[in-house]
Amino acid sequence: MDKLFLRSWFLFVGFLCLVAYAGIRLTAPKEDTSIPVKSSGEPTPNPMILIPAGTFLMGSEEGGRNERPVHAVFLDAFEINQFEITQFQYGEFVKATGHRSPLSRYVKDIERYNDVNQPVVYVSWLDAEAFCQWTGNRLPTEAEWEKAAKGSEQTTWPWGKEVKALNANFLGDEDGSRYTAFVGSFQADQSPYKIYDMAGNAQEWVADWYEPLYYEKGETKNPKGPLTGEMKTLRGGSWNDSHLSGRVSARIEMVPDYRDTTVGFRCARSVMPSTGSDTASDSM
Repeated sequence: MDKLFLRSWFLFVGFLCLVAYAGIRLTAPKEDTSIPVKSSGEPTPNPMILIPAGTFLMGSEEGGRNERPVHAVFLDAFEINQFEITQFQYGEFVKATGHRSPLSRYVKDIERYNDVNQPVVYVSWLDAEAFCQWTGNRLPTEAEWEKAAKGSEQTTWPWGKEVKALNANFLGDEDGSRYTAFVGSFQADQSPYKIYDMAGNAQEWVADWYEPLYYEKGETKNPKGPLTGEMKTLRGGSWNDSHLSGRVSARIEMVPDYRDTTVGFRCARSVMPSTGSDTASDSM
């Protein structure tokens, strides 16, 4: 009788443990799908995309004073990276030159940013410029970056004028990515030229020194910004910014040696004009 009682007791205790375990499993946090799954390890190609010569409207009357006035700017043809420079690309630069790595031990949650197909972040303007020079390219000017992001039409985001906060990798994980996403993950975040991640994912360094009222000078052909300054310019929004920061006309100033997990870049290069009569161009 005692053995039967003990056996029943152990079965009952075992059943309670099983129920408790099931309860723990049922109430455990869901898998964090906002963190990018590990990529295949195959680096994403990052071609240079041609932006044809032509005129576009730069700036916005809806933003801050540093975005005004809206003015027509003519740019010669140029090429720009389709995606933000990736961890793989920057890693090859570091290996070849001995330049400092962006993957610092001081970066919190560093493993969240270092997949080969995530954009390189935690790079200064000086780092970005050094990388572009190493590849035989340069940083895009503010005007080039804005035209690549919006095309020849006057719009607010790369996809148009309508607010769609989930179209790009902005603040929060409702969009499926809490930190940086693999480049090109957000199909809606592409410009008319099929340049990706210009609204979200990582803010991007451009070549220009920053001057808040520079647009009032009225430079209309291939503007390169002030000759000197103390601050450089950042464009676009990041995974840690609201969709308002991702407006194609938004401008931010920052010291050249600033580094952060929200900041990356892409490169550009000039294109020699064609001597033929069929030179590609666009216009307003």
